[in-house]
Amino acid sequence: MADPSSYRPKPGQIPDSPGVYRFRDEHRRVIYVGKAKSLRQRLASYFQDLANLHPRTRTMVTTAASVEWTVVSTEVEALQLEYSWIKEYDPRFNVKYRDDKSYPYLAVTLNEEFPRVQVMRGAKRKGVRYFGPYGHAWAIRETVDLMLRVFPVRTCSAGVFRNHVQKGRPCLLGYIGKCSAPCVGRVTPEEHRELAEEFCDFMAGRTGTYIRRLEKQMMAAAEEMEYEKAARLRDDIGALKRALEKNAVVLADATDADLIALAEDELEAAVQIFHVRGGRVRGQRGWVTDKVENVDTAGLVEHALQQLYGEESGDAVPKEVLVPALPEDTDAVTEWLTGRRGAAVSLRVPQRGDKKALMETVERNALQALGLHKTKRASDLTTRSRALEEIAEALGLDSAPLRIECFDISHLQGEDVVASMVVFEDGLARKSEYRRFQIKGFEGQDDVRSMHEVITRRFKRYLAEKDRTGEWIGGDDPVHEALEDDGRPKKFAYPPQLVVVDGGQPQVAAAKRALDELGIDDVAVCGLAKRLEEVWLPHEDDPVVLPRSSEGLYLLQRVRDTAHDFAIRYQRSKRSKRIRTSPLDAVPGLGETRKQALIKHFGSVKRLRQATIEQICEVPGMGRKTAESVVVALAQSAPPAPAVNTATGEIIEESDGGSTT
Repeated sequence: MADPSSYRPKPGQIPDSPGVYRFRDEHRRVIYVGKAKSLRQRLASYFQDLANLHPRTRTMVTTAASVEWTVVSTEVEALQLEYSWIKEYDPRFNVKYRDDKSYPYLAVTLNEEFPRVQVMRGAKRKGVRYFGPYGHAWAIRETVDLMLRVFPVRTCSAGVFRNHVQKGRPCLLGYIGKCSAPCVGRVTPEEHRELAEEFCDFMAGRTGTYIRRLEKQMMAAAEEMEYEKAARLRDDIGALKRALEKNAVVLADATDADLIALAEDELEAAVQIFHVRGGRVRGQRGWVTDKVENVDTAGLVEHALQQLYGEESGDAVPKEVLVPALPEDTDAVTEWLTGRRGAAVSLRVPQRGDKKALMETVERNALQALGLHKTKRASDLTTRSRALEEIAEALGLDSAPLRIECFDISHLQGEDVVASMVVFEDGLARKSEYRRFQIKGFEGQDDVRSMHEVITRRFKRYLAEKDRTGEWIGGDDPVHEALEDDGRPKKFAYPPQLVVVDGGQPQVAAAKRALDELGIDDVAVCGLAKRLEEVWLPHEDDPVVLPRSSEGLYLLQRVRDTAHDFAIRYQRSKRSKRIRTSPLDAVPGLGETRKQALIKHFGSVKRLRQATIEQICEVPGMGRKTAESVVVALAQSAPPAPAVNTATGEIIEESDGGSTT
C-alpha cells in the first residue's frame, strides 16, 4: 500500500486548466482516469488526509504509485480524451458499464451490390444500416418475416447466393414471393437496392406515408376490378400493420429519443436504455456496473452517455436524450453529443406528460435488472471467493491468488509445437490478456523443455518492465518491449500470484526452474495432472488432492481446460495453414481430399517424405503415377541439410534471436 504523499506533485506544478489525469500503480498500469475543469483543484482533492476520503477513493490513491495529466483546450476535448483513455486502458477503478449480453440488431448491408437483411451482433460495420437493438433475435426474425412480403429483400448468405447464381434457380423464398430473387436476375441491382432502401425507411419510422400509398393502390385496383392485385395489397397492408403492432406507440409526437434510467445502491448500479424512434420503442438494452469509484447519479449518467455514444455518429445519436439527472458539465456533454450527431441534441430531464411516464417505465426496468443481477452475483461472487480461498489454503499461499496464469503445450506428433497462456483475475477469465507462443528454441516433441522456454519468455518480459521502471536491475540482455513509448503496457507486464501448468511433476519442475533462473521468488507454481486431477507442487513427491466437490479444484480445472482449448485452437490453425501451403500443392491432379488422406495416413509431411512409392500407393485413391509425383514434389521441397563444422564434426545450429507470441 503506497503513501499518496510519496508521489504527490509539487505545489504549483499542476496547471489550473481543463485536462485529463491518470493514476498508475507500481507496475505502471493505469488504474484510474478522470477529467476536470481545473486539474489543480481536482488533483488536490485526492492528496488530503486519508480519513477524509471516501473508502473507494482511499483505496485508489493508496494503490496508485504515480499520477500524470494532459492539458486540453476545452471541456469537450477533456470528455473525448477521458472516454478514449478509459476504453484503451480499462482502468480497474473507473465505472465501466458492460452489456449483460450481446444485443442483436436488424442490419441491412447497404455496402453490398445486393443488400441483405440479417441479424447482426458485435461491433458495427461501415456501410451497414442498423435498427435496434432487440431483446431477442427471434423478435427480429418475426418482424422480418412479416415485412418480406412487402419488401422482398435478399436474406441469404453470400455462399447461398453464389450457389443459386450457379444453379440458375432461386431458393424457396424466391418461389413463395418473399425474395425478389436477384440471384437469377428477376430484378436489377438498382431495383433491389430501391427495395432495401424502402425497407430501411419503413424501419426508420416513416410508416404512415407508405401504408397510405398502398391503401390508395388497393382502392384503385378494386375500382378497376383487379381483385387479385387488390387482395394482395390488402394482405401486404395487414402484414405491415402486424409488424407495427409489435412496437406500440409510446410517444404521440413521433419523437426520436433515447431514455436512460438508473437504479443504484452503495455498491452497484444498473442502467436501462429505451430507444424510441418515430414514437415507438425500437430497442432496449441494459448494463450493470460495480461502483468502484465515488460517483453520484449525475456522474453515472455521464459515464453511460460516453459508453452509449462514444463510437456512434449521425442518426445513431437521437435528437433528444432524456436522463434522470443532468451531468455536472451539461453544456460540454451536450456540445459533445451535438458533435457526434452533426446536429443539435437536447439533453434534459423529463418533468411531465408521456415522456415522464415512459421514464418511470424505464426506471422500473432498471430496478428489476439490478435485483436480478444481485441475485445472480451474490452466488457467483461467494463461489469465486471460496474457490480462491481454498486454492490459497491448499497451496500454502499467504493470500488468495487474484491473478492466475495457466500455460499449456500443444502439438501434433512433434510438429507445429505451440503454447498458450490464459489469465483469470478474481476467478473470471480476462480474454484480452490471453497470449499464444510458437516454440522456437528447438524442434521436436519435448513438453518439459517447451514449458521451460515459454515460462522463461513470459517472465523475461515482466522483468524487462521492472527494469525499465528502475524496480529491478538484472540480466545482461533485458527485453525492453514491455511498454510503449507513452508508458502503455504491451504484453506480460503484470505478474500473477499463481502460475498453473497443464501437467505433473516434470512440467512443474521446468516452470519452477525457469522462475529460479530469472530470480523470481514471489510467484507460486503448481500443476494440474489430467489423469487423477492431482495438484502438484515443486519439490514435492506427493500431490495435493483436493476434494472432488471443492470449488478450488473446479476453478483450477476451468483454468486448465481453457488453456488447453486455447492451445489446441492455435495449433490447429497453424496446422491447417501449413497443410494449405504444403509442398503437396505442387503435385498436379492432387486434390484437397487426397492431400488430407495422405496427411491423415502418415501423420505429417515429414513422415510422408520418408515413405516409399509403394507405401504411398497403399493410401485409398492413390495411384502409382500420382505417388511418383508426390515423391518428386517432396524431394524438391526438402529442407536443406544442416551445416557441419568440418574441423570438429559438430552440427552448426542457427540461433533464433527473438521470441514470438
